[in-house]
Amino acid sequence: MRIALDVRFVTDTFPGIGRYAYNLARALALLRTSHELIYIHAPAARNTRYDMAALLRLPGVMALAAPPALSIAGQAALPALLRLARADVYHAPYYLLPYAGLPCPAVVTLHDTIPHLFPGESSWRARLMFGLLSRLALHAAQGIITVSRRSRDDIVQLYGVPRVRVEVVYEAADEHFRPADPASVAALRARYRLPEIYVLCVASDKPHKNLATLLEAWDMLQNVNRCEPSASNARPSAFNLQRPNLILAGHRTQQSVVPETATIRDLGPVAEEDMAALFSGAALFVYPSRYEGFGLPPLEAMACGTPVICSRAGSLPEVADDAVLLVDPDDPGELAATIARVLEDSALQAALRAAGLMRAAQFSWRRTAEQTLAVYERVVL
Repeated sequence: MRIALDVRFVTDTFPGIGRYAYNLARALALLRTSHELIYIHAPAARNTRYDMAALLRLPGVMALAAPPALSIAGQAALPALLRLARADVYHAPYYLLPYAGLPCPAVVTLHDTIPHLFPGESSWRARLMFGLLSRLALHAAQGIITVSRRSRDDIVQLYGVPRVRVEVVYEAADEHFRPADPASVAALRARYRLPEIYVLCVASDKPHKNLATLLEAWDMLQNVNRCEPSASNARPSAFNLQRPNLILAGHRTQQSVVPETATIRDLGPVAEEDMAALFSGAALFVYPSRYEGFGLPPLEAMACGTPVICSRAGSLPEVADDAVLLVDPDDPGELAATIARVLEDSALQAALRAAGLMRAAQFSWRRTAEQTLAVYERVVL
């Protein structure tokens, strides 16, 4: 079987989709099957995160250059390129693909339906285009992949796609997310001027990431008398005497203003090579998102041996299972109480570390590649 995977989305413009496409492409090549791999790439695309040259040199990979995926030329040229390459199946890791004229069966990965679920985060034009193009992609594809059962349920409900047509194939944390050695953590702490004890949140400032609730919970912890649960019977304990800092990291929009105080620092985007040490050095990782199609950051934190608190929303309970503490994303009091509880209980921290490492080990890009390959085989045979 000749498999054409579109890796033109491995660009700085698509950090999440790019991570998925790159890791899947690498894992497929490392399976060392008898299948031939054709990786469609855009040589001119800006990519500062991944070594595309090394990817395209992997054994069994044929590189096929094409115009950028977001260009009209890039989509128009694809059917002829696939025909020239004699592809048996084409996989688009995003909903942008030729919706007619493909010479082979297509597989599309639709990661989530966030523009529909959180309409305030995008313009009406963007929502209209997302809905239209997603429907076209789902109609054109012979195979549909999504990354969680929750995302599958949303796709079925919003687009009326039969449930049996949507395959759930989980993602995984990158291989470099593992407990960092003390020297690496110390070097990172010095480079970023981080305190000895810090609580970490890695998330963009999009509203559904819910940083506002985390900041409100943190404010409660600085003012213990106000730390009363709003929707929970649990009473927040006194804040740890060591007074850890809250460290935020992630992409920020120009309009975003994350308030920095004596106990809050916003690092903004952090280099990929520093992330494992950043996770490993944290006393606790908190992820208050109101929705995730999959939710990689909590899994990355667990893979680094960091205790995790995340919200009881979207796919997060599905992915994290019982290896984390779950909270209501709209209850800052419960979040504050849970943060204090973890920081003050070393036995609980150890239990969460062990459970997180075990849970993260159940996900791997090799398994993702094997299950994706099974989808290819089903649509071709």
